[in-house]
Amino acid sequence: MSNRTVFFVSDGTGITAETFGSAILAQFELKSRHVRLPFVDTVDKAHQAVRQINHAGIVDGSKPIVFTTLVNEEVLKVITDDCRGMLLDMFDTFVRPLETELQLKSSHRVGRFSDASKSKEYQSRIEAINFSLAHDDGQSHRDLAASDVILVGVSRSGKTPTSLYLAMQYGLKASNYPLIPEDFERRHLPSALKQHQNKLFGLTIQPERLSEIRNERRPNSRYASLENCRMEVNEAEAMMRRSGIRWLSTTTKSIEEIATTILQEIRPERLNY
Repeated sequence: MSNRTVFFVSDGTGITAETFGSAILAQFELKSRHVRLPFVDTVDKAHQAVRQINHAGIVDGSKPIVFTTLVNEEVLKVITDDCRGMLLDMFDTFVRPLETELQLKSSHRVGRFSDASKSKEYQSRIEAINFSLAHDDGQSHRDLAASDVILVGVSRSGKTPTSLYLAMQYGLKASNYPLIPEDFERRHLPSALKQHQNKLFGLTIQPERLSEIRNERRPNSRYASLENCRMEVNEAEAMMRRSGIRWLSTTTKSIEEIATTILQEIRPERLNY
């Protein structure tokens, strides 16, 4: 299949267009190059975008695919009239039918991050990110009770990226604790965690994959050896079973899948379901 360039054109950040467009394109076996064109908020910038899109079509020898979330009608008209790509206007596809059905006019607000400094939700996310960084890898026991979720698992099982995703995407204060050989010798969870049983969620991983990941960080070390990884994973899973902790394997799962499973199991009070 021929290469395609996919453009995400927005008068805001373009994150919404890229997220939605990428989800749709994931349904196809397609070789594509993604280009985000944010802040296209004037007619002049629209003409620049059109030139870039049309040039890509000439180079590729196939029509570019263009996802747009443009609010400004003048800017959108330039793209619509002059762009020689396959245009998918997400507002026209989704917002206008909803306006008809709801008999309401949409706000047509540019970008979801407008006036972010005044948004309580935005400030909560920043606070959650700072909290999660401060409580990464068991760095701090202070204010642990404020955690919405506490992730446990062996080193490099995916705790840190999952914690940050939960903070950034949902504004959740996520702590994480590594399970280490001393915990396995004691055969019980770190004492700081015992009183927060309802917030604990375990992450595990296949030893072979864990060894690969650790070898990227510390090649040819005991820490990364397959034998040691097998021991740590087996001991960690046994400890989680004994402690009644809900857990899952991150081996073949994306951060989004991991986070969704955690939210279904933990169901933090601050989220509405």
